[in-house]
Amino acid sequence: MNKFLKKKYIWFAIVALIYILVVVWIGNYWLLLGLAIIYDMYISGKVNWTFWKKRNAKNSSFVEWMDALIFAVIAVSLINIFLFQNYRIPTGSMEKSLLIGDHLFVSKLAYGPRMPNTPIAFPFTQHTMPLTKGKSWSDLIHWPYKRLAGLGRVRNNDAIVFNFPAGDTVVVEEQITSYYEIVRRTAREMAERESYGNQIPKPASYYMKAARKEVRDRYTIIYRPVDRRDNYVKRCIGIPGDSLVIKEGSVYINNKLVPENKTQQLNYVVATNGTTINPKVFGRLGIYKSDQTMVSGSAYILPLTKSNAEAISKFANVREVAPLFSKPGEFAPQIFPYSRIYGWNEDNFGPLWIPMKGSTAKLDTSNLCFYDRIIDVYEDNDLRVEGKTIYINNKVADTYTFKMNYYFMMGDNRHNSADSRYWGFVPQDHIVGKPKFIWLSIDKESSGLKKIRFNRIAKRIK
Repeated sequence: MNKFLKKKYIWFAIVALIYILVVVWIGNYWLLLGLAIIYDMYISGKVNWTFWKKRNAKNSSFVEWMDALIFAVIAVSLINIFLFQNYRIPTGSMEKSLLIGDHLFVSKLAYGPRMPNTPIAFPFTQHTMPLTKGKSWSDLIHWPYKRLAGLGRVRNNDAIVFNFPAGDTVVVEEQITSYYEIVRRTAREMAERESYGNQIPKPASYYMKAARKEVRDRYTIIYRPVDRRDNYVKRCIGIPGDSLVIKEGSVYINNKLVPENKTQQLNYVVATNGTTINPKVFGRLGIYKSDQTMVSGSAYILPLTKSNAEAISKFANVREVAPLFSKPGEFAPQIFPYSRIYGWNEDNFGPLWIPMKGSTAKLDTSNLCFYDRIIDVYEDNDLRVEGKTIYINNKVADTYTFKMNYYFMMGDNRHNSADSRYWGFVPQDHIVGKPKFIWLSIDKESSGLKKIRFNRIAKRIK
């Protein structure tokens, strides 16, 4: 056997072994048929798999460049699916733990990579084509949820990247707000308008049905599968089986106080003696201009960490620094589960039990609001309610056994984060990965080289 042929067999053996290990990892042994393709590529050479190139003749520089580009796209796409991907922080919901402009290295191996639901898609896009603004995936093939074995499991207080659970239905003209909140808001506005005319109030179901019709008539509505929904990053406060309570902003899990992160923020009222605070001071404390709200000539509303609040309270012209909390029992209609029965708000919430796979919950019309989306949407059952009777898949039900694990997420910037307090549980099939470190950080409010936050590069995420 000559050296060239020996080298071909060695490369075939290496690639075939890696391929077999990946097939075992995936668990679909039909993929072993791909060994025939690998054998032909490295040994027999019957088919020109790189059909855009000439086999035994010199190719133009354009073809060579195209060949390198195709290889790079395939390689990076596979890396993004199975190993890791980049995620850029777009909002301040995790300030000061993660800053706007931080680029994160997100490990897919931490909890196990998901096989894509929609494998046919334009490379490196989440859901929208860059120029045409149309959808970037095809519905021709749709795979069910499957997660491969990973290196660990989700734990309390992990920072996690996940698909936005309420992002399945989207109002194109107002994508920053979930479709479901737009419907609820529209229903509230309808009820308020009718109350001004002293009309007899109608049941909430009437306004919700009318609001859905109005929103669908007025706006463009689109659907996104799980893996094409927006990516969010939050901290996992509660894991399956936990019970959660929030009292005046403090979080308790299973009756134990969750320690506050040093980088955690709340909104504070900062009252001065009538003079303003030097803007350079805000800059030194890392408080963006966009975060500074002056409510009068002598008061600010600012998102502050505890250490920043203590520092500002020592300024000579500052009279008071006090956190802004909603009152216990003060109902916030935008807060999950959107029911006046519970009267919850963002600072006073719960107790709430977080569903665990295989566990069974008792159901009635008073607590169905916690689980209706899980039953109907995330776990794909036919749910309906007639009077006081609950039907699941056309059978009367007073219990439900959960098919998946669920999680409760919160942003570290507690008063400026749309999180599980607003849209409920995060299903396990929405978990994308765990951010490990920051590989680049860009400050939008600086210029030149100052835009790059060199002190954050390679910083580990806690």
